[in-house]
This record gives sequence, C-alpha cells and structure tokens, in this order.
Amino acid sequence: MTEVQAYLFIAGAIMMGLGALGAAIGIGVLGGRFLEGAARQPELIPMLRTQFFIVMGLVDAVPMIAVGIALYVLFAVAA
Repeated sequence: MTEVQAYLFIAGAIMMGLGALGAAIGIGVLGGRFLEGAARQPELIPMLRTQFFIVMGLVDAVPMIAVGIALYVLFAVAA
C-alpha cells in the first residue's frame, strides 16, 4: 500500500465519520426545536410536523451523499 492510498483511506473514513456526526447533531437540534415549537403553540403541530420531516430529510441527505462519495473513494479510487 502506498502512502497516497493510506491517505485516501483516512480521508474516506473521516468523511464517513464527520457525516454521521453532523447528521446526528443536526437532527438532534432540529428535533429539539420542533418540540419547543410544538410545546409553545400546539395548534401549529400539523404544519410544524410537515416542515420538520422535509428539513430532516434534507439534513439527512447531505451525510448520505458524503458516505457515497467516501465509499467511492475507498473502493474505486484507492483500490
């Protein structure tokens, strides 16, 4: 294994790890804000729930793309 391959493996691992960490933090903050809004104005729960799931999907999509790129780097570029 060359030094460049080792750096590519490290880069792929960091991309997957930071993507998972970012998604966890983002969804945690988003869920907390949703609960705050629902507790403050219960009559807006249906609208808040719709917006919550849309934004949660967007927050979760970015790390999935990063994992896909990291797997490409690990198995196609570094191999």
